[in-house]
Amino acid sequence: MSAPHDTPMYSLRKSLLLVPACGMLASCKEGVLDPRGPIGHAERLILSDATTIMLAVVVPVIVLTLAFAWWFRAGNRRARYRPDWEYSGRIEVIIWSIPALLILFLGGMAWISSHELDPPKPLAAREAPVEVEVIALDWRWLFIYPEYGIASLNQLTVPSGRPIHFKLTATSVMNSFFIPQLGSQIYTMPGMTTQLNLQADEVGTYQGLSAQFSGDGFADMRFEVAAKAPQEFQQWIAQARARGGTLSRATFAQLLKPAHAGEPLTFAQADPELFAMVSSGRNATRWSPEEAR
Repeated sequence: MSAPHDTPMYSLRKSLLLVPACGMLASCKEGVLDPRGPIGHAERLILSDATTIMLAVVVPVIVLTLAFAWWFRAGNRRARYRPDWEYSGRIEVIIWSIPALLILFLGGMAWISSHELDPPKPLAAREAPVEVEVIALDWRWLFIYPEYGIASLNQLTVPSGRPIHFKLTATSVMNSFFIPQLGSQIYTMPGMTTQLNLQADEVGTYQGLSAQFSGDGFADMRFEVAAKAPQEFQQWIAQARARGGTLSRATFAQLLKPAHAGEPLTFAQADPELFAMVSSGRNATRWSPEEAR
């Protein structure tokens, strides 16, 4: 005698219980399913389309599995038992052509979308992007605004509705720069530069993080992204300049020391050659006395 939890109907009821959980997951805020930029919206569309396409195969398979289990149960005398049956060319064509077409379709969609969302590819916009140079430290994020000559630590402020062009590098180990609600993540590596284009469509506060384990302070390697209206962004620049502080090479040498994330800082002046020196692999430990001044 089989236990109650071995019946097909019990399995079906158990599967249906997952539907509310999936609905709760889909309503999650502050994540990839709640995008606030064109890249994030495009990635969510790809995710939903791929899930729908795969469910077109997964759901019928689950339903047919339950149907076969119910039809060929021991108590159903109408079910025909054919122990000598072993092959059907028509069935083979059907069961292999469907997944083959599915893989081709998903592969084509991934190929096209991956090129359209290539991180270095500029976003279509009327305004020129804001340039931001990103340096991954242990374990903090440093943002330099070369157009405005300022910098900030563990706080990224950007204008809403305007593309942001990131140039990224790292001082030691590999990190992964990721703002889930805005879109693609990209790696930062010492001695090289990667590029990323994002945009915040709405005014708001978003969370950024490192998605690559990088040591003891990895869990605290987070930063706040403040998307402001254009006028408010200009006001923030003026406030950063008014606070003072200089991101010199000597100051940067102190930031290179491993430290857990603290309060956000701004610098009214930033060395314009700092990012180029770091991305070329010339960190403070390798600078000459003249370069360190």
